[in-house]
Amino acid sequence: MYDKHFAFVRYPFESALAVDELYPSQEQQEAHARLQHLVQLRGIGLLTGEPGCGKSTVCRQLLDGLHRGLYRPRYVSLTTGSVLDLYGVICKAFGLALPRLRSQAFLSLREDISRQLEESRQTSVLVIDEAHFLRAELLEELRLLTNYRMDSENRLCLLLSGHTELRDRLVMTAYQSLSQRIAVRCHLGALDRDEVGGYLEHRLRLAGADVPIFEDAAIEAISLASGGVMRRIDWLAHNALWSAAQAGRRMVNAEDVEKASQEYPS
Repeated sequence: MYDKHFAFVRYPFESALAVDELYPSQEQQEAHARLQHLVQLRGIGLLTGEPGCGKSTVCRQLLDGLHRGLYRPRYVSLTTGSVLDLYGVICKAFGLALPRLRSQAFLSLREDISRQLEESRQTSVLVIDEAHFLRAELLEELRLLTNYRMDSENRLCLLLSGHTELRDRLVMTAYQSLSQRIAVRCHLGALDRDEVGGYLEHRLRLAGADVPIFEDAAIEAISLASGGVMRRIDWLAHNALWSAAQAGRRMVNAEDVEKASQEYPS
């Protein structure tokens, strides 16, 4: 496509990045630091934000940075269905036999988590992504799973990550028991104008660019059209680069971004 035109060593706005290549936005750095504290507490955490704002990125950074001798990190996504379905997904993540009964799954998980902590000194860290899809009974089941010795001891670190609607749900009276147990809350917002420019520069540099490629007006247009959401920035920048390459230009202008924004899926 446009990689040869701009002499990139790879496409700059592809989604697959190593953890050490991720753009360190201020909000993501703050969220990462707070979630590291959550792990030390072995508590329940809440990470929310709009789609594409970097929640999964923060989860990846957290889990990949944990010492495997001290922690046993597990990641689960899209846990919909019944309580038994939820336990089945979690048990699979922890390498346990799939349960036939809810009570068997509950006890098996709790015993496994306790055994790892007591015998191997490993804290189990469970991240449940897309948690806004979880129904009330599933959220309550997760709260019960973390309840050791009548709430006097924390053995499992649980992080719920989801859209902003999850944060809004948990302030409702029906979720009071879980909400009161949440030790750390983080909400990711959009990048500001300066961070959008820094983000574009960062991604281009990883692709081998050593000169500016986006005009100031193009950066401004991407900032406005994307609302500062990284997933939208990636899509717009990718298609704007394509537009500039098709026209034989070495710089991306605002018109390229405008053309890309008209094609952005609603």
